[in-house]
Amino acid sequence: MSAEHHYRLTVNWTGDRGTGTSGYREYDRSVTVEVSGKPVLLGSADKPFRGDPGRWNPEDLLLAALSQCHLLSYLHACVVRGVVVTAYRDEASAVMVTQGSAGAFAQATLHPIVTVARPSMVQAATQAHHDAHEWCFIANSVNFPVRIEPVITVG
Repeated sequence: MSAEHHYRLTVNWTGDRGTGTSGYREYDRSVTVEVSGKPVLLGSADKPFRGDPGRWNPEDLLLAALSQCHLLSYLHACVVRGVVVTAYRDEASAVMVTQGSAGAFAQATLHPIVTVARPSMVQAATQAHHDAHEWCFIANSVNFPVRIEPVITVG
């Protein structure tokens, strides 16, 4: 069974310094990202692209989406497999390669550190990462490899 899910947001450029885009260095890369009923997200370009390093950039957001999607898919996979997760932390990383004005992500690696309730759950907890990767909507939507390098502990 297929279903469509629609998402909407508004991105507003807030970086006009009074002369618009009259020159490459004459405008700020600041934006706001708004979704109805949610806090406003402050965005910008990444620092190497004349952005504000204190704001979220598209590259951060893409990696965050991959990590969060895997986390949520993983928690579901653990429920299905009977694994009780008591903690989850991901130290995700990604590499983007640029050539001239163009660029693309070459790869991303998720490093989830998962704590499960009992030693008997470690194997199923490890296998659940495969399910989560298969189910992750974001990982299924990108054209670069997403590796998962989990560590499972018992707590």
